[in-house]
Amino acid sequence: MTTPDDGRSMKERMLAGDLYITDAEILADQARSQQLMATYNTSAADDSRYRRRLLEELLGSVGEDTEIRPPFYVDYGSRITFGARCFANFGLVALDVAPITIGDDVQIGPNVQLLTPTHPLEPGPRRDKWESAAPITVGDNVWLGGGVIVLPGVTIGADTVVGAGSVVTRDLPAGVVAVGNPARVIRAVDG
Repeated sequence: MTTPDDGRSMKERMLAGDLYITDAEILADQARSQQLMATYNTSAADDSRYRRRLLEELLGSVGEDTEIRPPFYVDYGSRITFGARCFANFGLVALDVAPITIGDDVQIGPNVQLLTPTHPLEPGPRRDKWESAAPITVGDNVWLGGGVIVLPGVTIGADTVVGAGSVVTRDLPAGVVAVGNPARVIRAVDG
């Protein structure tokens, strides 16, 4: 594999989902999000309006009545959208090199990881720190149990339940229960 040089900035490459290397512009975006994230993670639990303002500044968008319990970890934040009435328990890691789209009424257990970054399999480009990413989409009314890991490029259909500790390596359809590593559909959701 040869490393690309097409004249685009590394940030343009990253936003397009192509191979890129972290540079000063990308580091500046990360520094901004890291400061907001640190402030959010140390904010007082009884100041919900202040926390809401921090989330609105950090994230691409956050729907009405959505709660994200700190600590909450992101790469940029700006590429994450949460729908309305979502709940994310302690320790959510959402690495948003590519977009992460979370629908309405989504329940996220503790220590869930939503991981969009990926690296080349070839040792040379990986050693040279090339990286890319693929988006993650979580449909409406999904429940991700504690410790679930969702890998780059995955879409989880509406009303699906992913069991605790599962690793989601490929798309899951709507209305199913999936468990395991890799996560496999074990049945349809009743009702």
